Amino acid sequence: MQLVTTSRSHAVAMAATATSLVGLSVPVTGLLDGYPLLAGQSIRYAIGAACLLCWLVAQDRRVPVPAGRDLVGLGLMVGFGMLGFNAAILVGQRYATPGFIAAMLGASPLVLAIVAPALRGHRPNPAAILGAVTVGLGVVVLSGGGSWHGPGLAFGLLVVVCEAAFTLGGVAVVRRLGAVGASMWSCVFAAVGGAVLATVKDGTAAWPVPTPGEGMAILVLGVLVTTVGFAFWYTGVSVLGADRAGVLTGLMPVAGLVTAVLLGRQPLTLVAACGTAIVALGCGMGLGRGDRSPTV
Repeated sequence: MQLVTTSRSHAVAMAATATSLVGLSVPVTGLLDGYPLLAGQSIRYAIGAACLLCWLVAQDRRVPVPAGRDLVGLGLMVGFGMLGFNAAILVGQRYATPGFIAAMLGASPLVLAIVAPALRGHRPNPAAILGAVTVGLGVVVLSGGGSWHGPGLAFGLLVVVCEAAFTLGGVAVVRRLGAVGASMWSCVFAAVGGAVLATVKDGTAAWPVPTPGEGMAILVLGVLVTTVGFAFWYTGVSVLGADRAGVLTGLMPVAGLVTAVLLGRQPLTLVAACGTAIVALGCGMGLGRGDRSPTV
């Protein structure tokens, strides 16, 4: 149940859209600072699961059921890539600047470029490696590098691990269930898991009624970033390969910069513009039309 596309250009556009949505959602996520983290994530993923189920039904497709062999991949997607990723970013920013977290996230393309082919016993694709290194450099320039104290470095590394786990854990699951099916089931497990953890931790206090602003933020995150973003990302990964698609994660901080500039929260500096150009160059290198590396 992959989205109806086998076109490489469509796959690039979908994966780029998915990562850009994540970057554009940063100001929206900030509206949930006062809402319980786990409860908010649970509601968001429940909305995403419902939308993805409707997507499957609208396409008149059978809803796939995960087998036992899919549980490990789904566990990585949910535990690390969804609940863990958001928690690591939130807690990490208590000990590090957003620029540092963004700079660390810039290392995830290189991790994917090395680990994805290695899991299949293949050598890394030189184009993917070069593109990933260039993207990482661009993200560091764009973000300014930032600073950290205490466990800030550990949380930055955890963000990279979670981001890589989200992609690598989903590849085999997507192959069997399709991009939409795998995304739906990951949202189901994340919604249930988040709800259980929130209730165990805080009881009924974990479920306050959202304010209008919080409710709108949860809805936007559930429909756009989760429903569209997840389905588009995993479709892109299935067509391009995890190593090549990974360079597009560099678009997250670029999209965040664009949003901040448009909202008047920061000026567009020459350094930021140069960093954006380096990221774009790296994406072009990594997505070059050389031989595609096998995916995991």
